[in-house]
Order: sequence, then C-alpha cells, then structure tokens
Amino acid sequence: MKKEDIKKVVLAYSGGLDTSIIIPWLKENYNNCEVIAVSGNVGQASELDGLEEKAIKTGASKIYIEDLTDEFVNDYVIPTVKAGAKYEDYMLGTSFARPIIAKRIVEIALAEGADAICHGCTGKGNDQVRFELAIKAFAPDMPIIAPWREWSIKSREEEIEYAEKHNVPLKINRETNYSKDKNLWHLSHEGLDLEDPGNEPTYEKEGFLEMGVSPIKAPDVPTYITLDFESGVPVAFNGEKMSAKDIILNLNKVGGENGIGLLDIVENRLVGMKCRGVYETPGGAILYKALNVLETLCLDKYTAHKKQELAITFADLVYNGQWFTPLREALSAFVDKAMENVTGKVRLKLYKGNMINAGVWSDYSLYDAEIATFDEDEVYDQKDSAGFINLFGLPIKVQAKVRNKNKNKQEDKRK
Repeated sequence: MKKEDIKKVVLAYSGGLDTSIIIPWLKENYNNCEVIAVSGNVGQASELDGLEEKAIKTGASKIYIEDLTDEFVNDYVIPTVKAGAKYEDYMLGTSFARPIIAKRIVEIALAEGADAICHGCTGKGNDQVRFELAIKAFAPDMPIIAPWREWSIKSREEEIEYAEKHNVPLKINRETNYSKDKNLWHLSHEGLDLEDPGNEPTYEKEGFLEMGVSPIKAPDVPTYITLDFESGVPVAFNGEKMSAKDIILNLNKVGGENGIGLLDIVENRLVGMKCRGVYETPGGAILYKALNVLETLCLDKYTAHKKQELAITFADLVYNGQWFTPLREALSAFVDKAMENVTGKVRLKLYKGNMINAGVWSDYSLYDAEIATFDEDEVYDQKDSAGFINLFGLPIKVQAKVRNKNKNKQEDKRK
C-alpha cells in the first residue's frame, strides 16, 4: 500500500517514549492520517494514568484502553507456567504479553476499518517479531508501519529531543532513561549502565527496584506461604480461594517484600545479538518454584523428563513470537494432559531472596514412604535388584565382551 493511501492507522500505544512521539511522527509523515491509539492493560498499573489525555493531546483521534488482565493471566501466563517454560532463566514477562495485545489491536483495527497497524518496536529488539507475527496470524494482509525501520532517529537521546521539540510530555529524563517494560507479571530494566555487563545493578539505590526490595533490605525473619494447585493451576493463596490473577498480585507483594525474583542475565535475542537485562518477577518466581515442588510428587519419571525437554521448545516459541502456532497449541495440549493430577498444597519459606521448601502434600502423590524408606519394610525385596541390574546392564556387558574379543584378535595378529 502506498503512503498516500493510508488514511487511518491503529497504533499500539503504551504512552512510553517510543509510542508517544510516534503519533506526531505518523501525522507528519503519513499525510496527516488519523491515528487511533490502543493500549492493552496487562497490569501496567500507574503507567496507564493520564494515558487518554496524553494520547489526544499529542494528536490521536481516540484511544482504546482495553482491560486484558484476566485473559492475559488465564490464557497466556498460566499455560506458560504450567509448561515450566523459561527462556535462559527469563520468565517471559514481555514475551507472552505481546501476543494478547497484538490480537486485540488487530480486532480494533478491523472494526475501525484501519488501513495499517503501527508499533514502536525497534529494529534491534524481539518485540517487533512478536507483534508482527501475531498481526499476521489474525490479519495476514494488514500493512504494518514500524517507524524505527523508517525514521532518521537513531537513539533514545534523539527521541527525547524530538519529544521536547513537539511538546510531547514525558515521565522520564536523560538520567533515568532505562528502557522498561512492566505488567502484572514482571518489570524489565535495560540500557544506561546496564549495557555494561561489568556493572553491578544498583539494587539498593532508591527507586531502581519497583516491585520489591534487594535481598539485603528484606526482613530478617522468614515469611511462610502456602499455595494450592488444581491440575497445575494455582487456586488458593494461604488457604484462601482466589483467581490466578489475584494470587499473582498477592505473591508479587509478599515476594517483593522478601527480595524474591531478581534476575540479571545476558540473554540471546531472537535477532542474533546478546542483550543484558535485569528482571523483577517476584510472584512468578514463587509460582514456578512451588509448581516444580508439587510436580516432584505427582509426575512419573518419564513424563517429568519429557516435560522438561519440551519446556525448552515451549519457551523458544513464546520468546520468538510464535504463540499462535500449531506447535505451541499442541505443546499446551500435552501439558494439560500431563498436569491433570498435579493437584495439592505447597508450603514455602521466603527469606532474603531465597525460596525454601517447607512441605508439600498431594492426594495424587506417587511418593510411597513405605517403599522409599531406609528402614525395614515388607513391600520391597532388595534381592530383586540383582536380576534388574543384570537385564539393565546386559547391553553394556555384551558390548564389553565384543570389544575384548576384537582386542584379543588384534593382539594375536601382531604376534
């Protein structure tokens, strides 16, 4: 589609630096087109304050602020946690938020009769792929505008200059201009001093951490919590039944207070480069830990091991923006089946960034104390192990005999 044919654009709008300047930029470079801003609420909290006024003031004709929090947790977060999927220890906070936002943007763009969809992702990042693959899944022929691949702006410093020139209000300044992404699951920090992996994150500096505290500043006494699960889904916190979203919010609070869920990692981006990021995921870290503890009781060996293998594939798909694919759906179907009996209660002790097992119970436990005991029992005949070892080791024994036979033949030839 030619530029002059684009009259109406739907913009993925967060109100951050990138998308704030995109509104006037679109109007300047796309024939004063109509810009409709869409913000998907996935738990950004205060970041949504004043968003409507800001969007209209900077040139948008209207703004949609869509509450996606329950759908985000139930249909994206929980399936990923159940899968045990982490990308190089990263708990995928940004990755699985993009598909749901992009899906809703497409729905609004189609309803509004938009000529194009625009996003503010950079050409160096993963999010451009995540947004655009999701858009292609629901509107395969929709034109996509990516200003970072078009404009002459080369840095965040130049973005700030553009914003100041066009009277675009910003909540950041040059000194605190970390690139951040926040939702109800996590908060990421990138840029500035973090670009040097040799620099220690300033965890103790006032204002750096937003979802919790440094383990150094956490209480000197432990906090005990319990989580109940049904088929791998969290259903109660400290004995009180509540939605998965409310459980995560409660875990964020208690986990943050105890310095849980900090991750400093140099990860391998989809686009080929390495990038250093610091993540806060207090509630998520607790969920992963608790569910893993419960799985040790309820999953048989082969299912547990295969699930661990497939978790890597699942994480790669989520990280690489391939949520809406047959393989991801098939993996989720496997996970749902595998987790049918992962039901029970887990108690954890939280202390200065640590999560310590403090008890686990399940009616579906495959752990039998009578069989596993080191004391005398009447259900396990230790003599049976001799025959088992003979059969289990038979291939090794045969291989050794063949090796020795051929070795002897070679020695005889030398003689």
